[in-house]
This record gives sequence, structure tokens and C-alpha cells, in this order.
Amino acid sequence: MSPTIYDVLGDSHDKQRLLCLRLTRTRAANPQGRSETLTALRIELAAHAAAEERYLYAPMLMDDRGLGSARHALAEHHDIDELVETLLALDAAGSAWGDAAKALAHKVRHHLKEEESKFFQISGKILSEAQKTSLAGKYQRDFKRMREVAAQG
Repeated sequence: MSPTIYDVLGDSHDKQRLLCLRLTRTRAANPQGRSETLTALRIELAAHAAAEERYLYAPMLMDDRGLGSARHALAEHHDIDELVETLLALDAAGSAWGDAAKALAHKVRHHLKEEESKFFQISGKILSEAQKTSLAGKYQRDFKRMREVAAQG
């Protein structure tokens, strides 16, 4: 059986959770480890958000039942982007970095939980089974491409 959009999104969500855990557990005495983990998380988040917005949120925005949820999720992606930018501007050896990392990890976990417990259910009622499978392939291709784009920037 082919994976659905929810299967492939779940894989990225799991990776994001793992990277958030690593991000908050890396100590100031290891600024290189902090920076490397942040880079990996930044790339994962950027690629995921771009592909998810194109291949799940966009179809949801086209249906009145999905409009509010999709707009809320888009706003959370924006908030996460801003938290990543804040963290990138801080000294990885400083205490402010640790606090900002906790704020970012909290926001990411909140967003993922909300998507999985609410947004996926709403979209599941709107999308056909064929769309769920088709969107999975489109998401995967764009995610891979966007990982390369994000790694360059």
C-alpha cells in the first residue's frame, strides 16, 4: 500500500521531535554541537514547511472547512521561522541561546501535536484517498528538493 500524506509528514514530525530534544539537551560547553543541531533542525523545518504548505495546506485553503485550520498552521510556521532566526543570531555558548532553544522546541512540539490531533482529522475529511496518496509523492519530491535548497542557505 502506498504511503499517504500523513505517513510522510509523520516521518518528518518524528525527526523534528528528535532534533528538538537534541537541541535542548546540548549544553553551552558544546557550542559546535548546538550549532550543528540547529542547522539540521533549520533545514528539516524549512523543507518540511515549504512542502507541507504546498501539498497539504494549499488544498485545505481551497475548502471552507479547512480555511481556518490552514491559516492557523501557516501562522505557526511563520512563528517557528522567526524563532529559528532569533536562535541563529545568538551566541551558541550563551545562556540566552539555551532559553531560545527551549522556546523553539516548545513551539515546534506544540505545532506538531496540534497538526496531528486536529489538522490531520479535518484534512482527512476533505481529501479523497487518491489525493492523500498523490499528495504524499508530491510532498516527498518537493521535500527532498527543498532540503537541498535549505542546506545551501
